[in-house]
Amino acid sequence: MADSSALVSETGRSLLADSSVLDSKIIETSKENVFRATVLDVEAEEMPQIETRVVLVQEAGKREELLKALEEIKMPYIKTDTIEELGDSDSPEFETIFVVSDFQAPIFSNLCKADCRVIGPPVVLHCAQRGEPLPFSCRPLYCASMLNLVLCFTGFRKKEELVKLVTLVHHMGGIIRRDFSSKVTHLVANSTHGDKFRIAVSLGIPIVKAEWIYKAWEKRNEIGFCAADDNFRNQFKVPPFQDCMLSFLGFSDDEKANMEEMTEMQGGHYLPVGDERCTHLVVEESTVKDLPFEPLKKLYVVKQEWFWGSIQMDARAGESMYLFEKSESPDFKKSVSLLSLSTPNSNRKRRRLKETLAQLTRETDMSPFPPRKRPSAEHSLSIGSLLDISNTPESSTANGETPKSCARPSKNSTPLPLKQSARWQVAKELYQTESNYVDILTTIIQLFQVPLEKEGQLGGPILAQEEIKTIFGSIPDILDVHTKIKEDLEDLMINWTESKSIGDIILKYSKDLLKTYPPFVNFFEMSKETITRCEKQKPRFHAFLKINQAKPECGRQSLAELLIRPVQRLPSVALLLNDIKKHTAEENPDKITLERAIESLKEVMTHINEDKRKTEAQRQFFDVVYEVDGCPANLLSSHRSLVQRLETVALGDDLCDRGEQVTLFLFNDCLEIARKRHKVIGAFKSPHGHTRPPASLKHVVLMPLSQIKKVLDIRETEDCQKAFALVVRPPTELNNKLLSFQMTTEEPRKEDWLKTLCRHVANTICKADAENLIYVADPDSVEVNTKDMDSTLSRASRAIKKTSKKVTRAFSFSKTPKRALRRALMSHSATEGRSPSSASESFIGSRLTSTSSLAGVPSPSLVSLPSIFERRSHTLSRSTTHLI
Repeated sequence: MADSSALVSETGRSLLADSSVLDSKIIETSKENVFRATVLDVEAEEMPQIETRVVLVQEAGKREELLKALEEIKMPYIKTDTIEELGDSDSPEFETIFVVSDFQAPIFSNLCKADCRVIGPPVVLHCAQRGEPLPFSCRPLYCASMLNLVLCFTGFRKKEELVKLVTLVHHMGGIIRRDFSSKVTHLVANSTHGDKFRIAVSLGIPIVKAEWIYKAWEKRNEIGFCAADDNFRNQFKVPPFQDCMLSFLGFSDDEKANMEEMTEMQGGHYLPVGDERCTHLVVEESTVKDLPFEPLKKLYVVKQEWFWGSIQMDARAGESMYLFEKSESPDFKKSVSLLSLSTPNSNRKRRRLKETLAQLTRETDMSPFPPRKRPSAEHSLSIGSLLDISNTPESSTANGETPKSCARPSKNSTPLPLKQSARWQVAKELYQTESNYVDILTTIIQLFQVPLEKEGQLGGPILAQEEIKTIFGSIPDILDVHTKIKEDLEDLMINWTESKSIGDIILKYSKDLLKTYPPFVNFFEMSKETITRCEKQKPRFHAFLKINQAKPECGRQSLAELLIRPVQRLPSVALLLNDIKKHTAEENPDKITLERAIESLKEVMTHINEDKRKTEAQRQFFDVVYEVDGCPANLLSSHRSLVQRLETVALGDDLCDRGEQVTLFLFNDCLEIARKRHKVIGAFKSPHGHTRPPASLKHVVLMPLSQIKKVLDIRETEDCQKAFALVVRPPTELNNKLLSFQMTTEEPRKEDWLKTLCRHVANTICKADAENLIYVADPDSVEVNTKDMDSTLSRASRAIKKTSKKVTRAFSFSKTPKRALRRALMSHSATEGRSPSSASESFIGSRLTSTSSLAGVPSPSLVSLPSIFERRSHTLSRSTTHLI
């Protein structure tokens, strides 16, 4: 920025003039020349040809890459240190282009005064890279960083600063327009006020600070750099609340703290209510009916929708659309006065009160708000799952916060019979709740999904397409099915007779319900997690949700609260059908049909639950695979399910070191044993950009349950607490192994864990007596002790043991893996003509011999390093002898 302070034009023309006029003249002149050339071909051929040459001035002539670039585009050039050396610079036979490395040097000013064509080295390199001729420019052109960009300025009061910015834009190939138009690509703003700013916001034109130009000029020598790059430009965008001082009125403490934090994140500042420096007072219109003070004329009193809308658009929204006004409804006051119980007790007013109540009843009779839940709705059809039909949407809409209707209007209201039957009343409630449910689904799609999927959003897409699909899933398909159900119920209510079949309507669409509901219910938890994650990571999405939540269609309910309605709808329908069946006569044919309809809904919900359990089991599988480093691929199987997880500490040295943290994953047919990792590698990032935490466990062994011969319940003593052991026999071993563990968590209880383990072991080996697999043992009989597990000495001992292993590995001369030795032995035995069995025996003998040589050696940490070297080399020589 410092090196651009002297860049002021020395020409007689004003740089503040609209450069587009001059650019248009150049274009018109070129078009006119082309037209004349086509008409007067003969005369054009007789005109003398003007040769273009390049003059490399001073430092430019010393740059080898420039010379090579000019040769590539076949452009003749000469070198000079002063203009005076070039005597024929004004010759009509040549079109001279000067290449100057420093646009602040005196020679640059002299060339500008002489109206010479001047370009910078980056222009030459840019053209050579693209294989294009040198561009024609009536102004000095240093680089092409802003080529084809049209800029407009607003809010600049100092002429010197504006002249400097305009000059830099011209040097980078940009075009300046004085008046804002649709051709402007960027608005450089020093203030968030004015018509230009408002128009740019409405058109979605990027609005940037002046620093964008200065930083782009600093990168002028980078070939291929473009100032319009989104990642670069977004660093200098004008935040929505720049130059704004905000106060908040009527919000809860949590909401106010959140909005104040968002204000600072978006470039603004917040002040207490009543501060004279405040520019905007954001009001919660649902709780604030009147202001506690008389606002100043310069203070904008706006609704909270202005605040969230500005964040969503990533630009300050116009205040005129969101001004706070006192809400006073004469009709509302009149109805309240009519309903007042403090009026004199007269027959006339009682009659008026009765008429008013009747009118209110008629108006809300067929409203999309469901009526108060009837006592019969307390009964439930238990299916023992997430879809408990006692969780009806009516219970959450008793407070009158159910979204209003935004779907297609209903047909003519049904004529009320003189005496309404109980069956008609419940059927009417079924229709009302169905209509309300369709309105909720329509609200979800129209207010949330459609705007998020809309192309050309101001500030770019709010969410990625994958995230939108995860959140909404099969909601459109569910809406299509229930729209048809609603229309059929509406026809039934209009042409009502007691013999009309309600069960046929449900049976008609039972297959469609079975097809559309499982995909949504199965991934509902993932949908909620995606909403929570995006709301935290993306302020524009958070603002988008806040705007829609405040709308009357949503009834002040969040998107997550609306999305739970499909999970609750089918149980609610089952309840209503059961109630209709109670009020249906035995001779009515619909009695049997309703029973079939209820059974079909039960089948749908059961299928959903089974499908959901399978989906959750699959997710648990993948969670284990991602959490355990080196987890075997054959763990994933369609018939396998995760039963329980247990955190323990190893009490023996068979699988890992004593005292090491071990996690047991019990599946229905196998046991995955993993230990805690000592070093954690970086996080895993999926192709969709979701970061998964690094694996915290290391795979030890995947053991089939058929290898577990006995389960030992070790008695509780002072020296042994919460311990158990497994007697296992791997297929490659002749003797049993004892694996002992200590539970480190309170849940599950040891007795429950051992019973669960034995039950699945018995199922695997096809035995009915699972309890016979459990044996009670004394700690001394199996040499198990947990007394010193948490002591400082024990932890120090384990640390020394790990260190000694690292030292032993570091100074090992034989690091050949066992598999590599086996392959080498097999290939050697094949060449000697020996059988694989004899070779294997020879190898086992060599391993036993080398191991026996180390049997009497004490701990490596207690032995001097020379002795380690001696024993290692001796063992290596003996192993090599057996191999030979």
